[in-house]
Amino acid sequence: MAQEAEIRKALAARLPPSVVVDAVTPSPIEGLYEVRSGTSVFYADRHGDYIVRGEILDTRTQMNLTEARIAKLSNLAFASLPIQDAVVSMRGRGTRKLAVFADPECPYCKQLEATLRGRDDVTVYTFLMPILGPGSMEKAKAIWCAEDRGAAWDAWMREGKLPAARPDCDTSALDRNLALRNKHSIRGTPTLVFENGTRTSGALGALQLERELAEFGSMHKP
Repeated sequence: MAQEAEIRKALAARLPPSVVVDAVTPSPIEGLYEVRSGTSVFYADRHGDYIVRGEILDTRTQMNLTEARIAKLSNLAFASLPIQDAVVSMRGRGTRKLAVFADPECPYCKQLEATLRGRDDVTVYTFLMPILGPGSMEKAKAIWCAEDRGAAWDAWMREGKLPAARPDCDTSALDRNLALRNKHSIRGTPTLVFENGTRTSGALGALQLERELAEFGSMHKP
């Protein structure tokens, strides 16, 4: 513990304030320590005099240990998500569950939505995350304030149609979504979170999405 504390103290004094050291733990390599900052990982020597940015590969198993570690750190407990702050869309029975962090102005989100429309037996929780400029926030507010949020989101994604703005509507959920984004270092859209906590990014194609829903998302037997 003393060694970890020494490294943490040295890095706090020498690295930019924007780099917050959350944890220091021994790495699989003797004398090298893993430093975690959010979902990022780098390495330091035992005194914090040197840092190494890169990956550790186990030549015996061909496993990328750094990649595996980051994947584990990126996991987000599905049950902890505040689904009351999401736009909910059910396809079929909706027994499988998927959370998507999306920006109304994001073209890749539109691609993903087109793919999701072809899925069945899934409930999608879309957390509006307006990060691409003022226009994103205006559109997110209009969608969130619609009488039927799911229909409004679908109409915007399909046809570019927005409901009329409602200035008296409570849009604090969008602020909470942005805070959630910062807490879990969600940097881009779309970001998908499956039921087992696995997180991935990008407009997945139909085959990959179905494969990952089957592997990571189905917590129920048909």
